[in-house]
Amino acid sequence: MRGTQFAQLTAFVAVAENRSFTKAASHLGIKVPSLSHAIRSLEEQFGVRLLNRTTRSVALTDAGEQLLGHLTPVLESVDRAIDAVNEFREKPTGTLRLTVHPVAAATVIGPVLARFSAAYPEIGLDISVEVGRRDIVGERFDAGVHLDESIAQDMIAVPIGGQFRFSAVASPDYLAKTSVPMVPDDLRQHNCIRYRAGPDGDPHPWKFCRADQVLDVDVKGSLIVNDPALALRAALDGMGIVQLPEMWIAPLVAEGRLVRLLSGWSPRRTEFSVFYSSRRHLPIKVRALVDFLRKEARDGAQAEEGRPVCLAAVAAADLRPSEHSANGEKPNAVGLPWTGEVIPILRRAASPPPLESTLAIATGR
Repeated sequence: MRGTQFAQLTAFVAVAENRSFTKAASHLGIKVPSLSHAIRSLEEQFGVRLLNRTTRSVALTDAGEQLLGHLTPVLESVDRAIDAVNEFREKPTGTLRLTVHPVAAATVIGPVLARFSAAYPEIGLDISVEVGRRDIVGERFDAGVHLDESIAQDMIAVPIGGQFRFSAVASPDYLAKTSVPMVPDDLRQHNCIRYRAGPDGDPHPWKFCRADQVLDVDVKGSLIVNDPALALRAALDGMGIVQLPEMWIAPLVAEGRLVRLLSGWSPRRTEFSVFYSSRRHLPIKVRALVDFLRKEARDGAQAEEGRPVCLAAVAAADLRPSEHSANGEKPNAVGLPWTGEVIPILRRAASPPPLESTLAIATGR
């Protein structure tokens, strides 16, 4: 096979997997016109159309599906061959393609990027930050970092900390028009803003626990979204009750724009895992990332033991009066009453990356 033809086939696979010339060109590091020329040349050589393309979409023809099915295992074999040679290098090299949950990007990956790059200067990082979990095999990602509970069973998942909490909240305007839920089952009588990770998935049930009791509540409501910023915006506008990560709603609770609900129940907690395919030989660059994140998680847990990092998770607008305030205790170190709970994020102490982009959209600031 000539080098030019191999490059054209690689270009075809990139377009087929991304369903976009623009995304494929970005991934390959070439210009869109050059990519289009490569695909046209390949189609002319075969004498058949491989892709149906319009200004808005790209779809495989039957011939394209057939070609992709044959090429994917071949290119994976090439990747394994390159990884096998790289085993003889003193340091890992290459580009790591990662898909990362937005909260993990802010609390787990973001704070360690500089240290990872310093430790492995020959590894490049290509990170896609998205709420929905991607098909890392079909879309040729090397690994992902996502909520442990959402990772497919056929993946190998390694916990890396970053534990955080979800809380149920509503605006004062919404609560003024209806009864306040006192137990999780009361949520069934409310308009709840539901979330799902992708366009075809079912909305996630809301989880609560107290002592040994764990509840999954299948809430109902008039709005289902796959964008947490939109869910937060709807809650602020009084549409209903929403359950979101504590770090996103805590500043708004402190300002009185949202009210935390069901304080007697512990909202669900979850943590992140780095995951990769069990069907692939583990490349040395992926092993380097996994080992690095595991060590960061251990070091962070030891460094933060007994001293949790506060992400402003203080509920100044909680419905219940603070027991500490009632006892005449002074405000805490951040100048707010001791209402609510400080949420530990098991990372090294550092200022968390700003979430202005999400909160600006959601709060209208």
